[in-house]
Amino acid sequence: MELKNKGFLPVSKEDMAARGWESYDFLIVMGDAYVDHPTFGSTIIARVLEAEGYRVAVCAQPRWDIPDDLLAFGRPRLGVMLSGGNIDSMVAHYTVAKRRRSEDAYSPGKRIGLRPDRAVIVYANLARRAFGDIPVIIGGLEASLRRFAHYDYWEDKVRRGVLLDSGADLLTYGMGERATREIAARLASGTPVSEIKDVKGTAFLTRDPSDCVYPKVSCPSFEEVRDSKRAYAEANMIQYREHDAVAGKAILQRHADRILVVNPPAMPLNTKELDEVAELPYMREPHPMYEELGGVPAIEEVRFSIAHNRGCFGACNFCSLAFHQGRMITSRSHESVLREAKLLTEHPGFKGYIHDVGGPTANFRHTSCEKQKKAGLCKNRACLAPEACPNLDADESDYLALLRKVRAVPGVKKVFIRSGIRFDYVQADKSGAFLRELVEHHVSGQLKVAPEHCVDKVLDYMGKPHIKVYETFRQRYDSLNRKYGKEQYLVPYLMSSHPGCTLEDAVALACWLNRSGRQPEQVQDFYPTPGTLSTCMYYTGLDPRTMEPVFVPKTPHEKAMQRALMQWKRPEKRGLVLEALKLTHREDLIGYGKECLLRPGPGAGAPGGRGGRGGEPGKTASEPKRREPPKKKTGWAKAKPKPNQRPRKGKRPR
Repeated sequence: MELKNKGFLPVSKEDMAARGWESYDFLIVMGDAYVDHPTFGSTIIARVLEAEGYRVAVCAQPRWDIPDDLLAFGRPRLGVMLSGGNIDSMVAHYTVAKRRRSEDAYSPGKRIGLRPDRAVIVYANLARRAFGDIPVIIGGLEASLRRFAHYDYWEDKVRRGVLLDSGADLLTYGMGERATREIAARLASGTPVSEIKDVKGTAFLTRDPSDCVYPKVSCPSFEEVRDSKRAYAEANMIQYREHDAVAGKAILQRHADRILVVNPPAMPLNTKELDEVAELPYMREPHPMYEELGGVPAIEEVRFSIAHNRGCFGACNFCSLAFHQGRMITSRSHESVLREAKLLTEHPGFKGYIHDVGGPTANFRHTSCEKQKKAGLCKNRACLAPEACPNLDADESDYLALLRKVRAVPGVKKVFIRSGIRFDYVQADKSGAFLRELVEHHVSGQLKVAPEHCVDKVLDYMGKPHIKVYETFRQRYDSLNRKYGKEQYLVPYLMSSHPGCTLEDAVALACWLNRSGRQPEQVQDFYPTPGTLSTCMYYTGLDPRTMEPVFVPKTPHEKAMQRALMQWKRPEKRGLVLEALKLTHREDLIGYGKECLLRPGPGAGAPGGRGGRGGEPGKTASEPKRREPPKKKTGWAKAKPKPNQRPRKGKRPR
């Protein structure tokens, strides 16, 4: 039998027969389309198992109403491993307004509906229907974030740990290579899955707490966190503090008559191990079966990019990364990254541009400090917020050396950084060398950074540095662009409706944007995803770090007003902005002054008929001060011209 799609893992019984397989070891079920690339978690696990000598088949986006797609492969010898995909299936399907999305970049042709809601639960139950008592192991982002009893934004209630609803035997969380290898070896040796209880980076269910072999701590039970928001906040903080590969303990959480045991996190891969995983024989493309369906769009973001690190000690409270990958940095060697860069230059579609040499945070290459290696992260403070810790080892020289080497690879014209950098870490690096070369060589017109807000109190709730840090960075960035004759802009990410952000704070953000001559095209509302400290604040109204009350904008109308204030120039937002200004008693921002957000109009309520703060005394609303053309602002990305757009009469192309 002819071997089709050589190089890809088998996706059918026919593929297995072409390899001469009469049986196979593991079935990998994934919620994403099968993209054989090292940024797709399920693919990494499949390739790791293959490298260990196991026969692995892939079932991507199976039907979930009947088990036929799984049964088509025959029964695997050792077990089923499954993931909901690179994104939580509920986030993939629904906007923050809980509206169904119209596209899914991780599915062929962006088709929506090719994976189920709560994919991990559905797939695990499907595997049970197909194969009965076979070992079922769940992993990936969705399983990681839902391993404990958690608040579910879409149902607006606390759900049980996902192991209970899935019926799976084991859960792996975080970057699962170590746990997967050990589980596979145990199963291959004949160990029943019910006896695999000591693997770090895994969770299991038991009725006997002595089954946990590690130092342990208990957190409030499912029933307690379901019934008490204070108990939920206490549990969330315990889970956050113990998620440390160096110093973390096992956590026990009772669910009725069963106990969920979450073993301590696995140690991150070392550099040699990460190199090996990154250089497994990936095809680096979607499976050819998707070509007639329009391909898989998600590949476009990563096809000519290189991931050089894992983990993030940035500690943004709204980010789920720390609860999944962890806060300890692991980096690949220069040699490994350079081999991948050379591989990219050999791709027929390569045009000379490497789009990213990044990761969760591009400019992190090592642990936050020497103490972290021995004692883990501090439990009572963050590395970067509200200001950099005195012990922080802010040294970007190794990353800079790596970028220089990649730039020198034959065939590479430009190397960009698109995954985002921590500007506060740049500020803490006293040498300034990285920022200079970043501006000179690695910005593709726009640099993405994430100040998120401008009010320090809100930034404290977010776990972000105070705004003065961003402003200082922006000034340095603008100065260097002028020095090198570059027309490059900052693209600041901003967030509305985060817990702790009042309507007054949203007005302050609008004023800050106005003073800067900026208005974002798109606004991101806070999205409560499972496991994060910010989601805990959203659900409980408490800051789990202090147990103090936190204001939470929850109603659609509250959120709409905060969002509108960030886009106050849009005519369709006028009514909401006007309402917000009146509610906050900021009618001084209605007028003709440069600091005003709205022009007076019917029902505007401009004080005394004057132009508001900054307006010229004596001028009425009907006699505004003649305005000069606005000066060109720096530090904000301008709109790119559309292809083949004809210039409008008297105006430059936009």
